[in-house]
Amino acid sequence: MSTFDHSSRREVLVAIGGTAILLGLSAQTAFAAPKTTNLPMDDVLSEDAVLRDPDLFVAGNPNGDITIVNYTDYQCPYCRKSDVDLRQVVRDDGKIRLVFKDWPVLGPASVSAAKLVLATKYQDKYIQAHEALITANARLTDDIVRERLAAGGIDVERATRDLEVNKSKVEQILARNDAQAKAFGFRGTPAFIIGKFRVNSPLTTIQFERAVLDARKAAAMVKKT
Repeated sequence: MSTFDHSSRREVLVAIGGTAILLGLSAQTAFAAPKTTNLPMDDVLSEDAVLRDPDLFVAGNPNGDITIVNYTDYQCPYCRKSDVDLRQVVRDDGKIRLVFKDWPVLGPASVSAAKLVLATKYQDKYIQAHEALITANARLTDDIVRERLAAGGIDVERATRDLEVNKSKVEQILARNDAQAKAFGFRGTPAFIIGKFRVNSPLTTIQFERAVLDARKAAAMVKKT
């Protein structure tokens, strides 16, 4: 796991079902967050802000019964591995709504990459851009980012222009993602919200499947109350 303080992966993951942290959430309440967190927006942890940010790309089944939010950094090797497993689970399950949240925590190269990827949404190529960079098995530079995006079918010049025009909006998206991740207590990437659980660790396919099962059980229990 990529972290701010390079903590061991073992310090972050407890096990799904006995290892993830259950969050209190209803249509009218916000996700639980540390009381000491200073947030830039009052509703940064509301259900709509976390699960349904209109400026972010949604993959999988948009009408799925469970939402997974994926906080990721394109330079994080654990994010790359988890992305493969997560996307497989989303495809196999068919009822998962997947939300990507760029959270560049590994330096200026990560920030630049995330900004350019977010700008590709203006040409409806966010998922292609995401795939082009999350599969990069190398440290990112501006040249590598542009080369991989171009190879992935992205009009890089247009993305650059769109970023200049929409720079403030893109930076606001990253600020929201950062505020949420820190308020949830995440210490690095990858990090996930799976239903009402938060997990700050890379997961395998089997662990993702178990987390989704637990999330569905938790949702069913809420409906019964």
